[in-house]
Amino acid sequence: MTSPEQSSDWKDLELERLYLDFTEEHLNPLWTQLGDLMPMTPTSKAMPFVWRWSRLYPLAARAGDLVPVGRGGERRAIALANPGLGGLPYATPTLWAAIQYLGPKEVAPEHRHSQNAFRFVVEGEGVWTVVNGDPVAMRRGDFLLTPGWHFHGHHNETNQPMAWLDGLDIPFAHHIDTGFFEFGSDAVTDDSTPDISRSERLWVHPGLRPLVGLDASASSPIAAYRWEHTDRALAEQLALEDEGYPATIEPGHAAVRYSNPTTGGDVMPTIRAEFHRLREGTRTRTRRDVGSAIYQVFEGAGRIHLGDDVHTVHKGDLFTVPSWTPLSIESQSSLDLFVFSDAPIMERLHLARSLVVEGA
Repeated sequence: MTSPEQSSDWKDLELERLYLDFTEEHLNPLWTQLGDLMPMTPTSKAMPFVWRWSRLYPLAARAGDLVPVGRGGERRAIALANPGLGGLPYATPTLWAAIQYLGPKEVAPEHRHSQNAFRFVVEGEGVWTVVNGDPVAMRRGDFLLTPGWHFHGHHNETNQPMAWLDGLDIPFAHHIDTGFFEFGSDAVTDDSTPDISRSERLWVHPGLRPLVGLDASASSPIAAYRWEHTDRALAEQLALEDEGYPATIEPGHAAVRYSNPTTGGDVMPTIRAEFHRLREGTRTRTRRDVGSAIYQVFEGAGRIHLGDDVHTVHKGDLFTVPSWTPLSIESQSSLDLFVFSDAPIMERLHLARSLVVEGA
């Protein structure tokens, strides 16, 4: 007769053999990994993190002195690498962000890729990005689109360098194996310097849509969303609030979303972009969102309550908000913030979820 101890030893030995056989056949049992695969709430490997503009810009300038722009490297772009993602050049698991630096009179050659991209300018002017042959001026506060598979290059017409924020969906495209890349001309297809791009001349008239390109497009046909329009829209929201109208999303907090005029939806299928303005002394409600976001301070100073930590941020600083990380923002002066996120992906996949904590 087999004793209970012998039976237990036999089971332990057979279980050990079972797990070895799983490994040999490249199998993983769910019962040993349930908490990792199906957590009670999202547990991103990405960390809440702040990058300081006072450190980023000098490093980009040093790269400008030492690293040429041309075929091969293509761009002098320095990616934000989230410390929780094992050295990958990703700000979040779905979003890529970088500081791109173009020196005086430099030209970045044309190329195209299936990943969607944009530029946001926190300071400077004098560079034109040429998107599918359309030269688009880049100036402070402008939000500029380079939808997937559009040829694009940049040329600096001044004797001063310029840096800006690049945002792309590179990590998402990499994870799902959808990336394509193609070189274009070694220069740019149009090196002219118009104040207004052709796409703006056609599309940027309030409430009016041209009777060309009537089919809905996945990405907005507008190449540049100009700061003067963004600034005025935010100022008018706050002015209406002062007049007693419910024009802001919460007291002292105005916000706008950049939109695609052919659909009324987001500017690109994988990226949402917004701009927020907080009056001095305003604190937003604490919220959590499924999906990740990256903020850049455009003007002013404030304190961000991000996860378990509080950080003071100033002009140019960038911070990342991983999925389901609690965030509240407190303005120490009038505070302007640009933000982009992967919200369109989450919404289209019916995975979006938010939690707002009233009074927090």
